[in-house]
Amino acid sequence: MGLFDIFSKKKKETLDQGLEKTKENIFSKLTRAVAGKSRVDDDVLDELEEILVTSDVGVDTTLKIIERIEERVARDKYVGTDELTRILREEIAELLTENNSDDIAEFAVPEDKKPYVIMVVGVNGVGKTTTIGKLAYQFKQNGLSVYLGAADTFRAAAVEQLDIWGKRVGVPVVKQKMGADPASVAFDTLNSAKANHADVVIIDTAGRLHNKINLMNELTKIKNVMSKVIADTPNEVLLVLDGSTGQNAFEQAKHFTAATEVTALAITKLDGTAKGGVVIGISDQFKIPVKYIGLGEGMEDLQVFRRKEFVDSLFGG
Repeated sequence: MGLFDIFSKKKKETLDQGLEKTKENIFSKLTRAVAGKSRVDDDVLDELEEILVTSDVGVDTTLKIIERIEERVARDKYVGTDELTRILREEIAELLTENNSDDIAEFAVPEDKKPYVIMVVGVNGVGKTTTIGKLAYQFKQNGLSVYLGAADTFRAAAVEQLDIWGKRVGVPVVKQKMGADPASVAFDTLNSAKANHADVVIIDTAGRLHNKINLMNELTKIKNVMSKVIADTPNEVLLVLDGSTGQNAFEQAKHFTAATEVTALAITKLDGTAKGGVVIGISDQFKIPVKYIGLGEGMEDLQVFRRKEFVDSLFGG
């Protein structure tokens, strides 16, 4: 077995372990739903609907999945209960593809966009700063030079935490004093990164502002200032959501997508929760690609989201 195969196997094991509680939750209920039945009928579909909703897939997305399975049952005339997990895998993978959650390159950035600028948004406590640290680590492992900008100047702890991650990973952190203008921090970060020919810039932003208008104004100001240093930046606005909060993650997504143009999602803390279905629902409801998923505390436990592998781990592959 080659080094690449060992690396892929380890990632697959991490994914399987991270989604274990969600998988157990779904399969234990699914097994009860089909007990004593040989074919998928209305009763099985009703049970399946409840299983998906209680796994935080969300009502609207669940109804879409049920409708797709109903169409297959009607078309094929007879669908055995032993085929249900296979059909679930196929339909959900297709749904994720339609929602732009297709596979991306493994922690890479476009050659013609360097430095590639990522502005990270999300409420406090979702693992935002930790995700930034893990992203920096993964990019560096791929041979890319990274600069971090500590633009969450409202909390001293946020700057300190990012600084710790910078030292741990071995990447520079640009910071100012507590209460400094976040846009000024972003400006300094991009100037430093540009002068030193960095490949990636990741800007942390405040996770708690008084209302949506304040949030919108702050993020807009940061974006405007960055675009003066490097045109058409940020290249990506990454929203970090805590998957373990289930439906609360939907509310956070609504809040931030209304405040700024979010282009990608990172869903954290999927290990240790039975609410992994939230990845499917959020992708479907907001039509924003899920780019990364967090599956543990280790720096390697932030993975690029691969829809087929995710669905296979969740529903058995």
